[in-house]
Amino acid sequence: MKSILTIAACAAAFNACAIGAPETATMRDARIGRLAIQLIDDLAHGQFAAVEAGFDARMRDALPADKLASTWKTITQQAGALQHCGAPAVTRQESLDIVLLPCAFANANLDAKVAYDPEGKVAGLFFVPGSAMAAASTATASTNGPVGSVEQALTVSSPLGPLPGTLTLPVGDGPFPAVLLIAGSGPQDRDERIGPNKPFLDLARGLAEHGIATLRYDKRTLTYGAKMAGESITVDDEVTDDAVTALTQLARQPRIDSTRVFVLGHSLGALMAPRIVARNPHAAGLILLAAPVKFDLDVVVRQTRYIAGLQGASTEQLQQAIAPIISARDILAHADPVHPPAGEFFHAPASYWLSLRDYRPISVAGQLRQPMLVLQGSSDYQVTPKDDFAKWNEAFAHDARITLREYPGLNHLFMPSGNPPSPADYAKPGHVDLRVIADAAQWIAAVPRGGVNSATP
Repeated sequence: MKSILTIAACAAAFNACAIGAPETATMRDARIGRLAIQLIDDLAHGQFAAVEAGFDARMRDALPADKLASTWKTITQQAGALQHCGAPAVTRQESLDIVLLPCAFANANLDAKVAYDPEGKVAGLFFVPGSAMAAASTATASTNGPVGSVEQALTVSSPLGPLPGTLTLPVGDGPFPAVLLIAGSGPQDRDERIGPNKPFLDLARGLAEHGIATLRYDKRTLTYGAKMAGESITVDDEVTDDAVTALTQLARQPRIDSTRVFVLGHSLGALMAPRIVARNPHAAGLILLAAPVKFDLDVVVRQTRYIAGLQGASTEQLQQAIAPIISARDILAHADPVHPPAGEFFHAPASYWLSLRDYRPISVAGQLRQPMLVLQGSSDYQVTPKDDFAKWNEAFAHDARITLREYPGLNHLFMPSGNPPSPADYAKPGHVDLRVIADAAQWIAAVPRGGVNSATP
């Protein structure tokens, strides 16, 4: 099953790339880099079996989980505990992708070198003394942290095992208001890394500076993608269930005000946020960033048309691109969710699409009692002002619970957009606009316990 594991590379996933489009070098580098980051994170959290599961046959024989655990113990005894890693650099050597990941340990800088074969399996893993470039990279990473905040590991429970996460706390005794960050579709890491950009890291650091804690975590489809391959999963398996659990765990943390825990969803996370809060009604409110009104194959057709236009595709080329999407859409329109058809339907099992077919977030949101902040970039070509934000406006413009705001010139990541907006925007390093963070923080501060906002941003 490619399914949810590759939906992040698709337009339908509301992420960086176009569904059905060939993977570019930038997309490939970002994907391979994420794999290496996850591998090192798994090592740091003792998930040695998970690392071994990603090895090719030769590596499994040479470095099984028990030997891998012993090797990692030796490394950390000599270099100290892992502190953080810099940005990955990807090069190619014959048929292998080689990732250089500069890592700062307590007593030394080491470069992790991870080789991936064409199937994405680990064909080599080495730790070598860090280069000057690596030392500079990790030094930058350590100084870019939020001013006056503390980060600590916090795993989120899931049916398949723990999901690595990060709790970011402002300095002080608290109790602090807190926000659970829910990422978009696909195997997203806790930073919601897309190319060189990390929107959730930006949000966590920015909100900490406003005295607000956050919890972000690696999604189940990233941490346990191999176990989920071939399964008939649903959007609740991918998003909802783990978020409901994470929300409960966040509210129970020391220094967190359990009466002021909010849900912030981006893209697919925003789509599902009303359902998450409906299933965990102790949430104090919702923040929706780039909130779709639906997620189906009609959306894929719309985005494919847009990107084809940017690329100057002919009418014939466009028809060839959208014909299989329309065919899959028409089959799913009449499918029985109890007995879904076998096989994949545009990179996902029928069960996944059918779990979304009748879900309407606006309707669910209208039944909630919590206040809600809905934010939209005016240059977002994936979740658009015309097709999506306008419908949220139509439904809630006169509802005292709801605050809606649009930001000129910002794209799907709430970063500056190109002209015209395109997937190339996501390959440019950027940061979430500070206005978005400030408005979210101000809105949270204005939400009284158990009531509607006393002010809007």
